[in-house]
Amino acid sequence: MAIHDVGLLEPVMQQPETIVKQSFDRFFLNENEQSVEYYTQAMLRAQEAIIQHFSKSDKPYSGLSPEDFANLFDHSFTEILPENGSTLEMLFRNIGETILKHSIVVSNRKCIAHLHCPPLTAALAAEVMISTTNQSMDSWDQSAAATILEEKMMQWLSNLFFKSNRADGVFTSGGTQSNFMGLLLARDRFLKQQLNWDAQKKGLPKEASKLRILCSKAAHFTVRQSAFLLGLGEKAVIPIETDGEHRMCVDHLDRCLMELREQGLLPFAVVATAGTTDFGSIDPLVEVGKRAKDYQMWFHIDAAYGGALILSERYKHKIAGTNLADSITVDFHKLFYQPISCGAFLVKDQADFEFIKLNADYLNPEDDEETGIPNLVTKSIQTTRRFDALKLFVTFHSIGRQKLAEMIEYTMDLARETASIIEEDRDFELINQPEINAVVFRYRPQKKEGVNHSEWLNRMNSSIRTKLLESGYSVLARTRVNESVYLKFTLLNPQTTLEDIQSILRQIKHVAYSESNI
Repeated sequence: MAIHDVGLLEPVMQQPETIVKQSFDRFFLNENEQSVEYYTQAMLRAQEAIIQHFSKSDKPYSGLSPEDFANLFDHSFTEILPENGSTLEMLFRNIGETILKHSIVVSNRKCIAHLHCPPLTAALAAEVMISTTNQSMDSWDQSAAATILEEKMMQWLSNLFFKSNRADGVFTSGGTQSNFMGLLLARDRFLKQQLNWDAQKKGLPKEASKLRILCSKAAHFTVRQSAFLLGLGEKAVIPIETDGEHRMCVDHLDRCLMELREQGLLPFAVVATAGTTDFGSIDPLVEVGKRAKDYQMWFHIDAAYGGALILSERYKHKIAGTNLADSITVDFHKLFYQPISCGAFLVKDQADFEFIKLNADYLNPEDDEETGIPNLVTKSIQTTRRFDALKLFVTFHSIGRQKLAEMIEYTMDLARETASIIEEDRDFELINQPEINAVVFRYRPQKKEGVNHSEWLNRMNSSIRTKLLESGYSVLARTRVNESVYLKFTLLNPQTTLEDIQSILRQIKHVAYSESNI
């Protein structure tokens, strides 16, 4: 029987008389001409608002206070959900005046606070395709070609870091999710191999209270967060001292490992950081990897920040040892210049994904695997997931490795020059020689008489950062080191110049002089 004859066997369905056909077509992109016109106008109005109120801004921030913004928003948008919609022209004009105009301009050369990169234009164009096609990366029948591209990207990326054909990976929302996945697989593999315990089916065994994770004191807070989310508690994390360059101290790691063994505790994972948040410090990956092997621990590298150095022939030696890891975190919305969010979790042995694999008949039935249908949900703790691989693919093909490497290298060279300028200025105190492109320092003039100098310096540096933000002149970061307040330049933007840095330093002194009585 031909396919078109199948309908003859089906009962005739009566059309419900209560349904009245409405015209919704123009609100969704389809073959209808009205639909295409509405889509074109929406994109055009959005672009106009971005160009007029965001990209042309000469400041990294307007300086509007939270209270003033709340009042402005309430004036422009009296309701969150109005009874009837407005025209696209009016809507995007209001959004431009109210929201875009008062957003942080991450592409501005003086926006140098956080690991918050300016996104590449080609990646922004890819975002349009990602959101419009709206592929969901959990199952083949929701993503099709997108699944194949992500698999190709993961094969290339995992081989880049591990040099192994058994390696694999999955795109994630960023470092938080990737670090959690690394410790989740580490815990469950240890329980299976060392205690013959299936955590997926049985939960945690009584020995779970003895499990320990080691990382440096400068490691990202998500290591502790992952520990309590995994049911181990923050006490499971053993902080290792850092050396003078804010890297994990291997001698202290050795002492801690011996003490844990003597106490009958179970160290199952060690986390090294390739690019700490404050200093961009890179732990001694090869030495830490050796300890992980000796003690049969899972070795996870958080390379959310520093992973991009692998693209640079000049600087990739700084992260030598990634091939020793069991898993790696890489963020593309940092030094790969991708729009948020875009990260990856990579594993040396794809078989380890079995520890999070589940099958659901409606989504990824087991017989799909028998027929070779790829459903990527088996490698992720997310179900619905964006097609982020496309924007990285578009970036690679529009820019190329050499140009991306030059961008990264420029920011690292700029950081070293910036550190030299600060170090030579008697009004500043430099606290680190940049490993990647983060420079931590503070304004520290001659001692002020009649006050607690340490407290005064803390107030002064906090005030400097606040005043520069309120004026819209620059966006700097603030951090604490040994209870002292410091400022930070995070020089991710390859458009930032040495002249911009010198201008900011002069402005810091100007603000400090006007605030000298605080």
